[in-house]
Amino acid sequence: MRGVWIMADVTFREATRRKIVWAALLAGGAFLTLFAAAMHFQAKDLARYNVPPFIRYQVQSSILQVGFYAADVLAVLLAILTSVDTISGEIASGTIHAIATKPVSRWQILIGKWIGFAGMVAVYVALMFAGVGMVGRVVTGIVTPRIFLGGALVYLECLLALTMTVMCGTWFSTLTNGVIVIGLHGIAFIGGWIEQIAALTNSPHLATVGIISSLLMPSEALWHRASFEMQSSFARTLQFTPFANASAPSVTMIGYAVAYLMIAFATAIHHFCERDL
Repeated sequence: MRGVWIMADVTFREATRRKIVWAALLAGGAFLTLFAAAMHFQAKDLARYNVPPFIRYQVQSSILQVGFYAADVLAVLLAILTSVDTISGEIASGTIHAIATKPVSRWQILIGKWIGFAGMVAVYVALMFAGVGMVGRVVTGIVTPRIFLGGALVYLECLLALTMTVMCGTWFSTLTNGVIVIGLHGIAFIGGWIEQIAALTNSPHLATVGIISSLLMPSEALWHRASFEMQSSFARTLQFTPFANASAPSVTMIGYAVAYLMIAFATAIHHFCERDL
């Protein structure tokens, strides 16, 4: 396993040196600054109009969910864009030959790269969720419930996107890989919201479309479950916000997402080990 950890360390260092990572950090910092300003002015307006504390809490909690959603989107995009050429790009440029000829097995190369990117994404998710949670705590005094569980589910969503990117990278070119994975995530995004609308409108056929989309790519289902966990029972029950799930993904769907990730990972390893470089 020494080869795995060597590749993980090299991948992590290379990833953190890329401009896209620093761009993502700058974008995250800019977002947190703007988000803090928005929360500050919103809190002042609610206080000025003497909004009852209970309603004030629900409104500010809703805005917090928007912040967590933005953090989720940034983290998923980072996971995809930083790893999109990690296999396909090295195969196309011939760089992979210099790595694969060394006394490191192909499966060690792929697993090591995956661990390196997973570590980078873990740091980013932790920073973004801590930032949004801190803004809520300092500006409004709201402590987000079950924020660690929500962050863990978002991290699982990022790992799913990362794994699909690595797997497709063993089959397709960098551009095709990016189009496929972002397209699948887009399908999941639309399907997730269709499923929520179907639950609100009591439309079983619409719900079926949403469920099929979630089965094709369960990434958005993980976000909806994370959002569900991070809200008050009142917001979840009365559908106070667009992020309060009318039909929260079940624990079974979380298990499905884990199985989906493991199958994709195993497929990536198998195909990378068998294909011609």
